[in-house]
Amino acid sequence: MLRKGITGSFGAAIHGLGPLRLTDAVINRSKRMMLDALGVGLIGTRTDVFSKALAYSQMFRSDERSSVWGRSETTLPPHYAAFVNGVAVHSMDFDDTWHPATHPSGAVLPALLALAETLPGRVSGLDLLLAFNVGVEVQGRLMRFSSEAYNIPERFHPPSVVGVMGSAAASAKLLGLPPAQCAHALAIAASSCGAPLANAATQTKPLHIGNAARRGLEAAQLARLGLEGNPAILDMDCGFGVYYKDYSPSAMAAAADYKWILEEQDVAFKRIPAHLGMHWAVDAALEARAKLENATGVTFDLSQIRRVTLRVPPSKYVDCPFPGTEHQARHSFQFNACAALLDNEVTAASFGAARMNRPALRELLARVEVETPEDNAPSFDKMYCEVEVETQRGQSHVARCNTFYGHWRKPLTQEDLVDKFSSNASSVLCAEGVEGVVEVVGNMEAVRDCAVLSSYLRLTSAPEEQRVTSRTIQRAL
Repeated sequence: MLRKGITGSFGAAIHGLGPLRLTDAVINRSKRMMLDALGVGLIGTRTDVFSKALAYSQMFRSDERSSVWGRSETTLPPHYAAFVNGVAVHSMDFDDTWHPATHPSGAVLPALLALAETLPGRVSGLDLLLAFNVGVEVQGRLMRFSSEAYNIPERFHPPSVVGVMGSAAASAKLLGLPPAQCAHALAIAASSCGAPLANAATQTKPLHIGNAARRGLEAAQLARLGLEGNPAILDMDCGFGVYYKDYSPSAMAAAADYKWILEEQDVAFKRIPAHLGMHWAVDAALEARAKLENATGVTFDLSQIRRVTLRVPPSKYVDCPFPGTEHQARHSFQFNACAALLDNEVTAASFGAARMNRPALRELLARVEVETPEDNAPSFDKMYCEVEVETQRGQSHVARCNTFYGHWRKPLTQEDLVDKFSSNASSVLCAEGVEGVVEVVGNMEAVRDCAVLSSYLRLTSAPEEQRVTSRTIQRAL
């Protein structure tokens, strides 16, 4: 029996929301999120942390098997496929970011695609879109239970908390669980929430997304078998409220008058594989470099620089003066600003050992000072980054970024989003696979069987026996 209260309202909404409630804006935004997540997940399968997660997961056996993205022959038990694909999505910190802060897609999409491959009936693209949006929506609702969540996090990594709940909600939706079991899935998932920020800037951080996808899927499957948790888990300070200092939960609206948060609050898509805050630093540094070169008439010369000052919001876990690993570099205002100043760009290659260990970079890092002005709020919606470059001759060139390109206030164009996906995916898939994923996701609401998407995600080469013909996709659309 479904109990009344906030948790009960979530269970009822997860069960009751239907495809007719999806608006055009929500469908379009969520398809962009899916495409981006698949792209960063594919390139993420080439990372060391993914390889270790995959090696671990291959120790386990199950009659049910689901695909590993970018691997033509590799399958895993569904919850481990969700785990490794989730790890891949966040392995380079290249995935989307929402506000309040979390990475919404990576916790949900890997779980849904792994689950869809095990279900006896055909899962349509519209089924997948609806479940994905339910999972994203639950994350958005939970983050609005606390004003603390609106700031750059201080204690725990948000997707390790709300992501698990979103994965459970999405999986429960795709499984077609009744309202009471949807609520129990959330209660079960709540006991798998949480990861300390001390593991940010390490190889363990990508596991937060993988664990969210896996544990949420497991919670829904356990609820389906009749396992129960506290039916008031969202109502209580000693329930989900343990994660926030100012917990103030509210009910999830009835399906009949539902309004999606995603329609009002877009997500940010990253242009560089680094923590979101780095995008402000990079854009400001590139502008400061251009001002310096225009003033001097010569290309950037390290010997000209006396000091570089960064004015950023206070955030300890992205203050790393001399990063020693790629994961530390992805969380370092200093590194990203200096890489942009030296190279006039920041790319995936910027985080490789060859560039990180350059004497010129180390020399420039030693000249960086960080300030945290009082007016620079620790919020991805309100923060700014200012870069000041002072020369040996006493000249000063200042640039400030308030909103980087890719932020929800300044979203990537569809062309640039597809270009990002294609660049990432082509490092793993053949041309037919890249084009197929773009086409399937772009027409997701009309796809008859989303299994075709998993087929394209396995096209790492193009022998005839692996090809997905044009007739295959036409049958699925």
